[in-house]
Amino acid sequence: MAAGGAKKSRLTRPLRIGGVLVRRGQRRRLEIPVARLPTGTALSLPVTALRGKFDGPTVWLSAALHGDEINGTEIIRRVVNKVSVGSLSGALITVPIVNVYGFIERSRYLPDRRDLNRSFPGSRGGSLASRLAYLFLKEVVSLCSHGIDFHTGAQHRTNLPHVRADLGDSEARWLATAFGAPLMFDSARIKGSLRAEAYRRKIPILVFEGGQTLEFAEDVISVGVEGTLRVLAALGMVEPAATPEADGQSAEATTTRWLRAGRSGILHLETSLGDRVAKGDLLAWISDPFSGRRRSLRAPFAGVVFAQTTTPLVYQGDAILRLARVRKTPELTAKRSAGKLRAKVKKKRRSPRS
Repeated sequence: MAAGGAKKSRLTRPLRIGGVLVRRGQRRRLEIPVARLPTGTALSLPVTALRGKFDGPTVWLSAALHGDEINGTEIIRRVVNKVSVGSLSGALITVPIVNVYGFIERSRYLPDRRDLNRSFPGSRGGSLASRLAYLFLKEVVSLCSHGIDFHTGAQHRTNLPHVRADLGDSEARWLATAFGAPLMFDSARIKGSLRAEAYRRKIPILVFEGGQTLEFAEDVISVGVEGTLRVLAALGMVEPAATPEADGQSAEATTTRWLRAGRSGILHLETSLGDRVAKGDLLAWISDPFSGRRRSLRAPFAGVVFAQTTTPLVYQGDAILRLARVRKTPELTAKRSAGKLRAKVKKKRRSPRS
């Protein structure tokens, strides 16, 4: 796929979400019915749609597929507040809480104990998770040319802000580099995940991860907001001048490895997220709470620490931290690329119509 928004013509068609028409220059809050609670209370999928006055890509932003991963919910709120429909090219479809059930219960899962991000493409008449996956694809993903899905580390783990994508796809690599997270890497497509389903439909998608569950981390949120705005600028949807420059060039992980506890005990970390370490460096040590015995964990190769446990109590075999071998990515002038695309988009601008 050619870099720079090959699918931007999609928005020339009427934009309908949940049967509701979103007109040019309009911002709409929608509630798409999902199901009812055992009490009879209706539960819906909350969507905020922004349709610009001019043609351009249609991008979705989603968060809380895992209901306890909430950084993305705040990232999307801030992005929506920064985007003006008056100057927007294309459309932005945002779903800050996909797994409403899990969000309410502060849980990763749905009430049927299924993982929504392993339930795609879903089905109209399947389990609750399967029905929600089907609805989200039908009403949101199928309308879009690109997507960004926000996550955090799982329970008792925290992640350095990073982007996962199919870096073998030129469009996805271009967008990942434009995002400008501290780290990006090529991640396998997990069966049943939203990312795997998006790629099956040939829709480039970025997965942003950072921080931990049930916590707002301001540094992670800032990276997510700024990176998202840079992607929208790279796609020609917002003015590049209004987007912040990345702090530095993204490092690309070539391989990653979880390092595990060699014994049970009390964990003492000697590193922090984002630390660059050399082979043989002390990363952590585990002590016996009843004696002076301890076991060290050293780096098997030079790399960057990009995920680690948040609990000091570990069992033998527990994942302690994840180390990535990295290389510098070829420099991408996101601003220059966005400028070229913006010029193309401006040529296609026309008077507002529904």
